[in-house]
Amino acid sequence: MAGQGLASLTRSTTLRERALVALRTAITTGQYRPGDHLGEVEIAEHLSVSRGTVREALRHLQQEGLVTAGARGMLRVSRLTPTEVRELFQVREALEGLAVAQIIASPRRQEAAEALREALEKLHDAFESGADLTAKVEADLGFHLLLCELSGNSILLKTWRQLEGPMRVVIMSAAGDRRDVAMSATSHSPIADAIARGDATAAQEILHRHMTSAIEQLGIEHEGTRETS
Repeated sequence: MAGQGLASLTRSTTLRERALVALRTAITTGQYRPGDHLGEVEIAEHLSVSRGTVREALRHLQQEGLVTAGARGMLRVSRLTPTEVRELFQVREALEGLAVAQIIASPRRQEAAEALREALEKLHDAFESGADLTAKVEADLGFHLLLCELSGNSILLKTWRQLEGPMRVVIMSAAGDRRDVAMSATSHSPIADAIARGDATAAQEILHRHMTSAIEQLGIEHEGTRETS
């Protein structure tokens, strides 16, 4: 009996995790767009799981900032206003700026710069090979994630990862040509170069310009200010 109970719990946990991964992927790859309603019944039928399993997954995605409760408690894919997106980039800039400063102060600065250049090669290859949007976004955010990992600051990294979901939604929602400019390896390489030189002032300024340009290229300044209903 005890063995059967443990096996059942394992299956339940697996189903919940699979539902969570499937829903997160659908949102961050643009299958569900900002503002789209997320109906428990429809999703449960599509994933062949219970409504309770879907409800738990959606609750988790609320905590990640990917899902928002609107009027009458209806759950929708989060839609950030232009102000919220600018604030998101400002927080990212502060976190990544701290990461840059800590990397430059580290005796392993050159190793970090080389690792970042390798990440840039992956980003460059994603564009040159005609990879799909998901792969490009992974390579783009992978560079920034690595920047935070190389800082050696676990709290900084954890905080940055809490922004990752909303950032994916913002990127996936942007116009294609502008999005590609914002994610290009060319726009990132000066950051790695400044770190290699140990020039903290230049690195911070370059990072600031990168974030400011990203907001402009993603077309955020030109969007309406609709809130999630």
